[in-house]
Amino acid sequence: MEETRQLRTQLDLMQAALDHINQGFSVFDADLRLVAWNRGLWEMLDFPQKLARRGTHLEAFLRVNAERGEYGPGDIEGKIQRRLARAKLFEPHYFERIRPNGQVIAVSGTPLPQGGFVTTYSDVTEDRRRQEKLERTVEERTRALQQSEDWLRLVTDNIPALIAYLSPGPVFRFANRRYADWFGQSVASIAGRPAPEVVGDDLFNEIAPHIERAFEGNAVSYEYQRRRPDGTPAYMRSTLIPDMTKDGRTLGIFVLSLDATDQKQAEAALVQSQRMDAVGKLTGGLAHDFNNLLAILMGNLLTLSRMDDPVSKETLDRKLSPMLEATKRGSDLIQRLLAFSRGKAIDPQTVSLAEVIANAGRLLEGSLPSSVDVIIPPADRSIAARIDPTQMETALINLAFNARDAMPEGGTLTISLDDTMLDTREAKELDIKPGAYARISVGDTGSGMDADTQLKVFEPFFTTKTFGTGSGLGLSMVYGFIHQSGGAIQVSSALGVGTWLTLYLPLERVRAEAVSQGTGRTETVKRGQGELLLLVEDDLDVANTVTDQLQNLGYSVLLAESAEDARALALDLPELRGVLSDIIMPGQVNGLALAREIRQKRADLGIALMSGYADWSKLSGQERTCEFPVLAKPFADDQLADTLQQILSAEG
Repeated sequence: MEETRQLRTQLDLMQAALDHINQGFSVFDADLRLVAWNRGLWEMLDFPQKLARRGTHLEAFLRVNAERGEYGPGDIEGKIQRRLARAKLFEPHYFERIRPNGQVIAVSGTPLPQGGFVTTYSDVTEDRRRQEKLERTVEERTRALQQSEDWLRLVTDNIPALIAYLSPGPVFRFANRRYADWFGQSVASIAGRPAPEVVGDDLFNEIAPHIERAFEGNAVSYEYQRRRPDGTPAYMRSTLIPDMTKDGRTLGIFVLSLDATDQKQAEAALVQSQRMDAVGKLTGGLAHDFNNLLAILMGNLLTLSRMDDPVSKETLDRKLSPMLEATKRGSDLIQRLLAFSRGKAIDPQTVSLAEVIANAGRLLEGSLPSSVDVIIPPADRSIAARIDPTQMETALINLAFNARDAMPEGGTLTISLDDTMLDTREAKELDIKPGAYARISVGDTGSGMDADTQLKVFEPFFTTKTFGTGSGLGLSMVYGFIHQSGGAIQVSSALGVGTWLTLYLPLERVRAEAVSQGTGRTETVKRGQGELLLLVEDDLDVANTVTDQLQNLGYSVLLAESAEDARALALDLPELRGVLSDIIMPGQVNGLALAREIRQKRADLGIALMSGYADWSKLSGQERTCEFPVLAKPFADDQLADTLQQILSAEG
C-alpha cells in the first residue's frame, strides 16, 4: 500500500513537471492507447476534456480533428483510417500542420522500444511568421537590389565611358555595354573571363604593368592605341582605381576609360599650329641661308661663263666644289624643314639629344637677330632619350623664340645638355620617378618673370605678349610633350636676370659611333657594269642630269619622257635590267601606278622611284606605303648607286 502511494506520488510529480513544459506531450502504447500526456497538449490543440484519460484510443483524437476540419475537406473516415495505418508502423515522423485558425503545429514522434511512441507538439506559429517575414524581406531586398543593379547598369551603359571591374587574376567581374562592345564582347560573356582573353594578348602585355601597379594600391593613368573594326586608329585614356579595404588589402580595381581620339586630334592640330608658327619665324633665316647658297652658285657659274680660254682641272674643281657643297646644304635644309613642318603622330625613338639640339641649332641659324648670341656647349653625344625627335626640335625652337622675345635689346641664349641622377626627394618635387635623367637647360639673359607668372607659365593660352602676337600655347605644348615622354620641366627665373627652363627626360644611351654614322661616307661608290636602265622623267633638264649621273656610275641609259613610252620599252626590251621613274608626271599615269603595272608583266626588272615632292602620295592619289625604293630629289651619286645596287641585286 505504501509502495502504491509512493508510486502515485512520483507519477503526480512527473505529471506536474510535464504540465509545466511549454510543448504538448503524449505517450501512446503498442495498442495506440493514451498512456501519458500533459496540460499543454489540451491547451494547444483544444481537445475535449473527456479524452484526457488513460486508455483513450488514438482514433478518438483523430476523429475530433477530422470532424472539425483540421485535415481539410473530404472523406472523414478515410482520413482517419489512413492516419491510423501510418501510426501502426511506429516509425519516426515529423510534420507541420496548419490548423484552420492559422496556428502552425510541429508534430514530432519517436517510437518506443516495446511499441507505441512518444509525441511532442510545438506551436511554431510565431517562428513561421517571423521566417515568412524574413523571406519576404529578403525577397523585397533582393528585388530592390536587382532594381538598383538594373539602374546601375542603365546608368553605366549610357555614360559615354568604358567602365569595368577587375578582380585578382586579373579577371573581369563587371563591364558596361560600351566596354564590352569596344572589345567585341557582350556584357554577359565578359564577366568571369581572364583579362588577356578579353583585351587580347598584345594589348594586355602593353597594359599589364599598369594593372600590376594598381593592384599594389596605386591609382594609375595611361593611354593606349588600337584599331577600330574599320581600320581607323582610336586612342583611349584609362584610369585604374584600386578597391581597397581599411587594412590595406586590394580587392580589385575599377577601370574607367575615355575615348581620347578627338582630344588627340585636337592636340595634333595644336602641335601642327605651333610647328607652322615656328616655321613662319624660321622663314627669314632660311631665306638668308638660301640667298647665300644661291649667291655661291650664281657667282661661280658667272665666273665660269666669262672664261674664254679652256679651264684647267684645278680651276674647275675650285669653282665646282663650293657649288656642290652649296647644293648639298640646300638639300639638307629643305629636308630638315620639311621633316619639321610636316608633323606626324608621336613617333618615339631612342635618339642622341646632342644631335637633336644641333639640328635645332642649324634651323635657328640666321633666324635670330644678330644681337642674340647662341651658345651650345659641346655635349656627350651618347646621352639619349626615347622621344619624337621632330617634337623635341619643335619644343627647343619654341623655347628659343620665347627667349628671343624676352631679350628685345639682345642677350645670350644658351642650350646645354648633360645627365644627372635624381634622388627620391628631387624626383618627388618634379613628380617623376627617381633615377638617371638627361637634362637640357635653355637659358636666356632676358627680362625674367615674377613668381606669379612662373606659376601660370605652363597654363594653356596664358601669354605675357601683346594681344595678337602670341597664342599662349607654346610652353603648354612643350610641357605636354615632355610629360608625355616620361619627363618633367622646371622653370627658374628672376626679374631683370633671365630665365632658365630645365627639361628632364629618362636617360638612354647610344654609342657615339652610331650617332656619327652618315656624317661622312668613306666607302667606294658601287658602280654598274653597263646594265641597261630605263629612265622615266618628263622634265628634260632633270632627265639629262640624272642620265649623266647614271652613265658616270657605269650604267647604260634609255630615256622615256612619258608613261606610254616607258610601258612599251619595258615590255619590248628583254635586255632591260631596271627602271628608274619619276612619281609625279602631270597629265599622265603616275610613276607608282606605272611601276606596279610593269612589275606585274616583268617581275625580273628592278624598279626604283624618285620624287621632288615631300608628300608625293597626296599628289599622286596613292597610299603612303610603297613597295619600291623612293629617292628624294636631289640625290647624290652614292645614294643613287646604293638604290640601284639594291634593286638590281634583289632581282638578280
